[in-house]
Parts: sequence; C-alpha cells; structure tokens
Amino acid sequence: IVAIGGGGFSVEDYGLWQERYLLSLVRPGLSGRARPKVLFVATASGDRELYQLRFLRAFSKLDCEPDCLAFFPFDMKRDYAAAVREADLVFVGGGNTVAMVAVWREFGFDAALRQAYDGGTVLAGISAGANCWFERYVTDSVPGGGVREGLGLLPGTFCPHLDSEPWRPAVLGAEAGPAWGAHEGVLVQF
Repeated sequence: IVAIGGGGFSVEDYGLWQERYLLSLVRPGLSGRARPKVLFVATASGDRELYQLRFLRAFSKLDCEPDCLAFFPFDMKRDYAAAVREADLVFVGGGNTVAMVAVWREFGFDAALRQAYDGGTVLAGISAGANCWFERYVTDSVPGGGVREGLGLLPGTFCPHLDSEPWRPAVLGAEAGPAWGAHEGVLVQF
C-alpha cells in the first residue's frame, strides 16, 4: 500500500514520477498480462470526469492498461469486485474521504479491496485515497476537520497534506498509537 500526501497527475504534474514509481511496485507476471492493469477509483471526487480524464491522459503515457471504475453513476452491468480483483494496481483519488468510505461500505466494495490486497494487488491513493487504507485518518471532509474511521487495512492514523494546512499536524500529533503524515509530493510505502 502506498499513501501519497499530494501532487501527481491530479495537479497536472506531468513528470509522472509518482505514477512511474507505483507501476514499479507491480510484480511482473502476477496477473499474466504483459502490461499491468491500473484501475482508477475517483469516488471521493464524485467521479469527476475531468479527474478521470487526467488519470487516463497520464497513465496512457506509461506502459500499462488504464481504466476507471465509477460509482456515479453506478453501472449495474459491471462487476465492481471483479474489476478490482483483476487490477494489478488500484489507484484511489482524492476528495471527500468520509463520503467515499460510506459509499464503499454500502456497496461492499471495502471487502473487494481487502480481497484484492490479499491477492497481491498494489493499493495506492492520494489524499482521501491515502487516508482510506488506515484504521483512522485526519480529514477536512467534515466541518472543522477531525479524525474518522478508515478501512483498517493498515494500523494507526494517517494525514495527507501535512505541510499545506496548519491545523493538520496538531490533530495528527494528538493521536494515540502509530501515526503517519505525508507532505505534498511524499509517498509512504507500507
């Protein structure tokens, strides 16, 4: 699992160093495909089309097969659990972590992500997409900011954008147990 504090293709950083690094983590031959399949999940942004387009533009320049999995609108004909299990890399975008995790739990997508991870899929995300993997996370997705419960694939608390908003370090520092924060452009690999 790779948690990213900020930056990358989502802010039009077309050097693609974060994205190339994520692809380097995919174990060759795991899926039997010549090129890794990368699945972008932008639930936290309400599946904003421009965000998905930026993903496709960026990852189309790399040696992979990019695809998007949108919840808005929900595609009744698509098997969401199979899509995530078949991916070599699942990249989760930023936005509203609280809303994203609620949607995933309602649809049972949280269980599909755990199965994919247990099967060797690399999970990564930026901002909300980094928060979601932890037991708890620091968020601005609620009035006044705060700490909420994540998916629990990783222990402890995570905070993205640690250097961007002055209130974040104090909230993270008050957490008991393991706590990690990432500045803009920083990747933390677990």
